[in-house]
Amino acid sequence: MGFKDTNLHVDDTGGAGRPVVLIHGWPLSGEAFEDQVPALQAAGYRVITYDRRGFGRSDKPLTGYDYNHLTDDLHAVLEALDVSDVTLVGFSMGGGEVARYFSKYGSERLHSVVFASAITPYLLQSPGNPDGPLTAAQAAKMTASLTADADAFYDQFATDFFSVDGRVVVSEEQRQAAVTLAKQARKAAALECLTAFGTTDFRDDLAQITVPTLVIQGDSDFIVFYDGSGARTHSAIPQSELYVIAGGPHGVNVSHAEEWNRVVIDFLGK
Repeated sequence: MGFKDTNLHVDDTGGAGRPVVLIHGWPLSGEAFEDQVPALQAAGYRVITYDRRGFGRSDKPLTGYDYNHLTDDLHAVLEALDVSDVTLVGFSMGGGEVARYFSKYGSERLHSVVFASAITPYLLQSPGNPDGPLTAAQAAKMTASLTADADAFYDQFATDFFSVDGRVVVSEEQRQAAVTLAKQARKAAALECLTAFGTTDFRDDLAQITVPTLVIQGDSDFIVFYDGSGARTHSAIPQSELYVIAGGPHGVNVSHAEEWNRVVIDFLGK
């Protein structure tokens, strides 16, 4: 499917159900939702996933990795499929596109939104954002590690992605599946998106959200710490619901798939 000279890989279950668009985290692809798509489809929803530019099976252009361009891609998917009354589910980095969508395109096509282990409202710690969970030193270390040895970086990242208190809480097969998806990313795209999700301030975007909102996150998230992200996102959106999964790592949609799916499907039915 082509969007503004960039071909994005889209999977669409079709059907007459209300559409749910799942927006994946960094540095994975739409395939990261393999535990969600069948459950949502069985609950009667039309489930749409796509691979972000630079990742998975989508084109990997040199440019366009800021959130304005990435949100244009999301909007292009909705327009091309001509869907409305949509629920957007933004996982981790994908929460940024969900937030920015309201600033760029409003809520006309939207029914509700979900921020899942999301990087909102603003990751980078600074004088103006003292509660940001990502320090400049941590961001620089991630960039240097990914630049030096992408394979080693992705292997460690997948471990941290699914770890609680230093212990991996998914199977080795599930951890390796995430490594495999990460290795499909273009390195330059991964680096630029690392900067984008680390340094983009979504506080003004969140203030524009008026539709029903669910914030869901594991309380043991080692990648995007709950106190600096989920708790603050919930506080920033007055009408939002909050669900915290006990013992959940960052990749809680895999480690606690049944609980995660149940909570999201309950929310979708409201």
